[in-house]
Order: sequence, then structure tokens, then C-alpha cells
Amino acid sequence: MLTRNGLRGSFKAQMLQAREEAIIRSVNHLLASKGFEAMTVDEVAADVGIAKASLYKHFASKEDLAAAAMVSVMRRAQAFLDKLPPEAAPMDNLRAVVAWTLGLKLAGEMPSLPSQNSSLRAALIANKDCMDGLIKVSDKLGGWIEAAQAQGSLNPGLPAIAVLYTLYARACDPVLEFLKMSALHSDEEIVDLVMSTCFEGLSARPG
Repeated sequence: MLTRNGLRGSFKAQMLQAREEAIIRSVNHLLASKGFEAMTVDEVAADVGIAKASLYKHFASKEDLAAAAMVSVMRRAQAFLDKLPPEAAPMDNLRAVVAWTLGLKLAGEMPSLPSQNSSLRAALIANKDCMDGLIKVSDKLGGWIEAAQAQGSLNPGLPAIAVLYTLYARACDPVLEFLKMSALHSDEEIVDLVMSTCFEGLSARPG
């Protein structure tokens, strides 16, 4: 049986966990809507409704906040990949992953991180959970890419790593925002359009 102190400790741990999850949700939203450079720690604290000093008890820097958001996304990605049918064609799984990624971005749930920020890159590399998640997702996608190339459904002349990075780039594709701002297409139509340019390309096909 838990003692009174044990109950108090358990409750405190749950509250700290809930606060940390709220911080990560806020960071994820702000990174998606404003980007890393524009986001501030003060904004995150205000959005969560806590003092900045309390936020620093969970995360030591803005870079650590971004890394935590990426860990959250990687875990969501792994959960999505695990739910895909193992008997499905590799190309179908790749298309499903890209469509899911585009949907997250349109919903404002995909963090936008710069590729040229050295302090952020260092924080991401130093975060074991982030790197482990990236490796697991990359290995799964890489296996599907190589299998799809072997089956002839993906261009076998392209290095698998180039295909992988091309698919990753859809997570920060500005075309989504441009099409969204035009108000000419629904989110579903935007996903279909970007999927078509990604997998079928821009060249005209024989009628």
C-alpha cells in the first residue's frame, strides 16, 4: 500500500509529467506556426501558463525544447509506421507515410526547424531519444525504398538516401502553405496534389 508520502510523490510526478507534455505541445504548435528562430522561451511559458523559471526546470534551453518536440514527432511517426500492414506493397506504405506527414503539416502539428542552426543541430544530435527515433524511422523507410526500387515501382537509378531525404523534405514543404493560402483547394486536395508531384513528378504522361 502506498504511504501518504508515496501518494504525494506519485501525484507530484504526474503533475510534472502533465506539465512537461503541455510544454511540448506548446513548443510543437509554436514551431509549426512560427518556426524555431521566431519562437521564444517567454512565449512558450506564457502559452503554457507557467513562469519561465518553472519551464527551465524541465528544459534548459530553447534548443532542448525543440529537441523534445522532435522526439514527440518521432514517436508519433514510429507508432504510425508500426500500424501499417506488413503485407502491403512497400510503395503503398511510403505513400501512406508521406500523406500522413502532409496531413500533420497542414494541421499545424509538424515542427519547422532550420537546417543551418549549429546550436540546434548540436542539441538534436546530443538527444539520444531524438537520434534513436530518427534512426528507427529512417531504417524502416529505407527498407521500403530499397524494396520498392527492387520491384520497379521507384526509380532504381536514384540513391536510396536521396529518395529518403526527398520524402523527409515533404515535412517542411512550403508548397502546402502556398496552396492553403490560395483557398482554391481543400486540405485533402492539397495532399493529393503534393503527393502527385512527389511520386509521379511534373512530366506529362502519355494519354
